[in-house]
Amino acid sequence: LVVNHVPTLAIENVAISKNSSALYDEMLAHRLGLIPLKTDLKSYVQVADCKCKGEGCSQCTLNFTLRIKGPKTVYAEDLISQDPKIEPIHKKIVIVKLLENQEIELLATAVLGQGRDHMKFSPGLMYYQGIADFSIKDMDNAELVAKSCPVNILEASGKKVKVTDKAACILCNECVEKSEKKIQITPSETAFIFTLESWGQLEPKEIITEAIDLYNNKLDQFS
Repeated sequence: LVVNHVPTLAIENVAISKNSSALYDEMLAHRLGLIPLKTDLKSYVQVADCKCKGEGCSQCTLNFTLRIKGPKTVYAEDLISQDPKIEPIHKKIVIVKLLENQEIELLATAVLGQGRDHMKFSPGLMYYQGIADFSIKDMDNAELVAKSCPVNILEASGKKVKVTDKAACILCNECVEKSEKKIQITPSETAFIFTLESWGQLEPKEIITEAIDLYNNKLDQFS
C-alpha cells in the first residue's frame, strides 16, 4: 500500500483550443493522462506542499504543448515538454490518428500525484509470495521424483534429492506424492519473495527508497 503513496508525474489538466480529430475532448484528455512520464522527485513537489499554495509554479507543475496537423499518427513523443528532463517513458504510445486537415492544439499540465488517488500516478506493481521450505529424506525412487517436478528444480543423486531453486517452487505437491511423503513442503516463516515492477516513471530502487521514507515519516507522526 505504501508504494501507491510514492508520487509520480502525470498529466492532470488539459486545455484544448483545437480538436478536429475523431476523439472527443474528454477521451483525448483521458489518453494523455495515462501516458507514464519520467519523474524527478528532487525537482518537483506536490501542489499541496508547494510554496505557491496551489496557484501553480515551476516547482509543482509542468506544461506540455501539442500542435499538430494530419494526416499523421500522433505519438507520445510529439508532446513538447517544458522541462527536457521530463518526457514520456514510452515514446510510441498512440494518442490519436489524424486524417488530412484534422488538427490538435492543446496545453497539458502535469503534476505530482499518488496512486491512492488515481492509478495514473501509480509508480508500479508490487506483490509478494511465500517461499517453500523442504524437508527431504532418502528414497528409492529419487530419479522418478526429480523428473516429476514440472518446473525442474529437483536433482537426483542415488537415493538423495536436492532442490536447486526453492523460490521457483509452485507448491504443486507432485514430488510429495511421488516420494510417498519422503519430501515435505512447508511455508517458510522467515523468507518471502518480494516483486516490484516499475511502470518506468521511477527506477525500482527509487520507489523502494521513497516508500520506506514515507513509511518512516508515518511512524514518526504516529509516535
